[in-house]
Amino acid sequence: MASVYRHLAEFHIPYIRLLQQLGCEVHAAASSAEGGRGDVQKAGVTCWEIPFRRSPYSPVNIRACLLLRQLMSQTHYDLVHVHTPVASFLGRLLARATHQGKTLYTAHGFHFYEGAPLRNWLVYYTAERLAARWTDGLIVMNTEDLENAQRMGFELGKNLFYVHGVGVDLDRYAASSIHENSVRVELGIPTNDLVVTCVAELNRNKNQDYLLDAWRLFSRKFTDAHLLLVGGGDAGALERKVKRERISRVHFLGYRCDVPDILQMTDVAVLVSKREGLPRCLLEAMAAGKPVVASNVRGNRDLVDHEQTGFLVELGDVPGLVCALERLAVDRKLMKEMGLRGREKMRDYSLDKVVGEMARVYCRYLAEEVGRV
Repeated sequence: MASVYRHLAEFHIPYIRLLQQLGCEVHAAASSAEGGRGDVQKAGVTCWEIPFRRSPYSPVNIRACLLLRQLMSQTHYDLVHVHTPVASFLGRLLARATHQGKTLYTAHGFHFYEGAPLRNWLVYYTAERLAARWTDGLIVMNTEDLENAQRMGFELGKNLFYVHGVGVDLDRYAASSIHENSVRVELGIPTNDLVVTCVAELNRNKNQDYLLDAWRLFSRKFTDAHLLLVGGGDAGALERKVKRERISRVHFLGYRCDVPDILQMTDVAVLVSKREGLPRCLLEAMAAGKPVVASNVRGNRDLVDHEQTGFLVELGDVPGLVCALERLAVDRKLMKEMGLRGREKMRDYSLDKVVGEMARVYCRYLAEEVGRV
């Protein structure tokens, strides 16, 4: 269960298949407003349309709650696995109210975190403390969330589990399996020019505005450097900023299905989000053997070892971001060494390893439910 099917389609198909291999019939409940339902159905999943909204303040969630209660009143599930804040809260509440089996919750990044607005702590932390009583197992994927979960009373190894993200397919991002020159040709970028890539949805949290502030200064000094912004969303304000401030060599690529190819023709990956859980785009960039420049926030700092696999910069520190990019731009050897160390680190985050971690969690709770019956 998640707020939108797109989340399930992008992150959870391998784990749906795992459950099926364990002999489970899998159902999914989410909103198809952002797409993704077809991909989940193709995986052999029975899909239910529940019109969740991401915002906890949306009145539409009242209707979602009523429809979800109706579904759960008619069907017994041995295991309920919930994701994303709104769907996870309502899912755990109604799973308990309708006497479902064990309930697991994967926190992809609590909305309360170091530096979060007070409102986030008042709303989301309060909700999680309340929902903790309906949660048989909590799965986290970064150290800050692990510490906050323990403060809420969860015990590591008992009802709290740390997994290495959603997993990354290392073979898919290996240089030997990709032909990267076609992307350079498409964009008209010479072979020896420097390419910096940010793969992230265009929104305020991903903070591309800050990145452009730094790029304006960096690109004046490095006239053979190109910035690729890869991701869906409204590019209008950012495109106007580029034009207004005459920022050079910025390419808006929109949503792309060839991210592995783009990453292979990339020299440096960058992500300057205000908030992250454990960003898959960094997992993918490091799996592709690329050095990373990232904001020093939860999730990013779990992946990036400062001055070893890349650089961490403070939010809003434009000179610091420019300096990090410059250090890599002038030192191709450092770039390669950091990329190799990053790919080696990704062995702990490989899809095969994470599937194994989740298999142990699923088997434990499914066995408990079978034993209870």
